[in-house]
Amino acid sequence: MFFRRFSLIIYALLILVPLLIVVLTSMKTIQETFRNPLGLPEAGIQFGNYTAIFQEQTMAGYFMNSAIVTLFSVSLTLFFASLIAYGIIRLNNWMGNSLFILFTLGMMVPAQVSMIPLYSLMLDLSLTNSLLGLILVNISTTMPIAVFILTGFMKTLPKELFEASTIDGAGNWMIYAKVAIPLSLPSLSATAIFLFVMHWNDLLYPLLFITDNAYKTLPLALLEFQGEYSTNYPMLFTGVIIASAPMVVAYVFLQRYFVAGMTAGAVKG
Repeated sequence: MFFRRFSLIIYALLILVPLLIVVLTSMKTIQETFRNPLGLPEAGIQFGNYTAIFQEQTMAGYFMNSAIVTLFSVSLTLFFASLIAYGIIRLNNWMGNSLFILFTLGMMVPAQVSMIPLYSLMLDLSLTNSLLGLILVNISTTMPIAVFILTGFMKTLPKELFEASTIDGAGNWMIYAKVAIPLSLPSLSATAIFLFVMHWNDLLYPLLFITDNAYKTLPLALLEFQGEYSTNYPMLFTGVIIASAPMVVAYVFLQRYFVAGMTAGAVKG
């Protein structure tokens, strides 16, 4: 018991100390940061960097770009992945198993392997330097993991419910909308949080496809605070906190569904 509590305390410190340093640094000037990097702000708690990052930088535009890309990517991925997962469990034959294996194999392909062909494709389609291109890339790259998670959950749903709905005259669309989706809300919420974090924090694809400042997302915009010879750590950490805030809010509101989604299917009644 003592060892477990001690381990939890050490683990909590490993998380809280860097977080505290980031928060305190966001309230300092560059001079204060280099003079006393681990100390408290000399002028007390101030939020000048938070107002300056929106006034002096086009951070609001970057924030909106990230929001658009993330929301459309997550919602469309969930919609199509839930349709595919439902189709796989309803087929319940070699075709469904082959389709599931195909998407599972897609999880084995590293993002770096597909960078060159993906960029060539987006270039041919004139979708570089566009939010639409980023959304399509996000959907295609995260579809396998979403299908894998949702299929695993939907396989635990009682088949008797689908059979009873079919006997009552419900078609596949009705069963999908009225039976499969409501029962899959915990898994959908857990998958949504997972996809939200992936898309919101994504730097690889914006760095690969976006060069126009008008279409930059938050992770890509944060690179502006890092120069060749110096880095504006207070503004960088301020941007990190602003970029992390939506993820924290999303987790707080969806925590109940996230925990339920992680444990769903672990025990069968």
